[in-house]
Formats: sequence, C-alpha cells, structure tokens
Amino acid sequence: MHVADDADALRVRTLFLSDLHLGTKGCQAELLLDFLRAVDADEIYLVGDIVDGWKLRAGWYWPQAHNDVVQKLLRKVRKGSRLVYVPGNHDEFLRDFLDMHFGGIEIQDQLLHEAADGKRYLVIHGDQFDLVVRHARWLALLGDGAYTAALFVNTHLNRLRRRLGLTYWSLSAWAKLKVKNAVNFIGRFEEFLVAEARRAGADGVICGHIHHAASREIQGLRYLNTGDWVESCTAVVEHYDGRMEVIRFAEWARASAPAGPAEAARLPGRLVPAAEAGPAAARAVA
Repeated sequence: MHVADDADALRVRTLFLSDLHLGTKGCQAELLLDFLRAVDADEIYLVGDIVDGWKLRAGWYWPQAHNDVVQKLLRKVRKGSRLVYVPGNHDEFLRDFLDMHFGGIEIQDQLLHEAADGKRYLVIHGDQFDLVVRHARWLALLGDGAYTAALFVNTHLNRLRRRLGLTYWSLSAWAKLKVKNAVNFIGRFEEFLVAEARRAGADGVICGHIHHAASREIQGLRYLNTGDWVESCTAVVEHYDGRMEVIRFAEWARASAPAGPAEAARLPGRLVPAAEAGPAAARAVA
C-alpha cells in the first residue's frame, strides 16, 4: 500500500523524470527536492541520465543536495511507490544490471507502461536513436563539454540580468536549440521514437535525452518528452484518469508568493502545468 510522502503533496498516478544529471554543477538539485516534496506518485519512472557518469569519471562532484535527492526518492520507495530506472547514455553503466532489483528499484532498458485509460506508452531514454551518441561518441563528449561551458556562462549572465531587473533567459537552451534546428535533429529524433513506439505496438512514447520537453501528436501517436532538471525543470505526470501532462517547476512563476521581486527570485517555485504557464514559460520549457 502506498503512503503519501508529504501530506499536502499533489497526488498523481505516475511521475516521469529524466536528465537530472546528478553529479554535475548544472543539476538543479534544490529545485528538484522542492518538486519531489510537492508531488507524490504511485509509480516513478526515472527515464535516464539521472546520474551523470561521464562527469563523475572526469572528476568527483557530489554535494549534499544531490545525496538528498537520492534519499528523497528512496524514501518514496519505502513509502510504497514503485520506482523503475531506465538508464540513458550518461548512466549507461547501469545497463549491465538490466532486469535486476536494488533496494526496491527496478532496472529496465525500456518497457511498456499502461496508463489508467488503457493506453500503452513505450518508456525509453532515447539515446539509442541519437546518431551522434551511437556512432560518434567523441563528438558527443565534445558537445557535452561545450554545453557545460554554456551553462557556466548562463549562470553569470542571469546574475547580471537579475540585477538589471530582467527575467531568466537560458543562453545554453537557446544555443542548443539553434544547433539542433540547423540539422533538424529534434524533428528526426521525435519521428524515430514514434516509429519505435509503433513497432512496439504502443499508443505513444515517453522519453528524455534531448532536454526538450514536449507533448504532441505525431503520426497518430502521442510523443512525450520529460525535458530535464538542468535548465527547464520539467516532468511528465499521469493523472488518475490516464491523462498525461507536461509540468514545470519554475522559480519565476510564483506569482502568488507573498514576497517582493528580490525575495521571490530566491524562492524555489511552484508546480505549474505547462498549459497555464503562459507564453514566457512556454518558451522556457522549449
């Protein structure tokens, strides 16, 4: 029997998270902890790149907040949540332990999730369909380094923007999206994932990998991408009627917070459905 981890948490049937990148300085661990306190789920799917093995091999970085995230997830398991870990390319070392259980955590390469409305979704990280990762690993690593540098610049840029009274803007997300648009990468990635879901006999696919949250119909199937917890801080949830929704946890969306602009900028944020977040928030998710 599942017991709520937090009495006032939003209850959902299933929670899908990916691309936390624990072990990197870009991980928004504090925001993630606030999100995990705000949401409770019967089932939790970790859809890859939860721990960043690439970065940890290069140099150990594991602050207390990252450990707290792991402990929070394990606490939910102890309270009765089912937790399934689907490894990605950054935590691919876990693919050596497929179909095994560790402390109540199931390790699966991919699987079919049946929603409350009977629809079935292929749950997979998605790196299997990224030709850069599969066939040019050195190029993927180079790109990962450039992305880290962009995140560093992004942090200092937004400190300046806050001092000027401007809203958050993600340089790294903008640059990454521009590069991928140049090669039409996102569109091709989505088509590959939808085709794989069709081959699996599913009604849709839930994936991560490209740090681009989305919910759309493609060729008659539902495509859902969980986004990431490096910048956009997004997730996918299944409600008890089977409805799937992309949600985000945005610090600047606390319009109801009883604080001035300076104080509100430091607050962790609240749970905001993407449909209610408005144009500015929608751009941030993308």
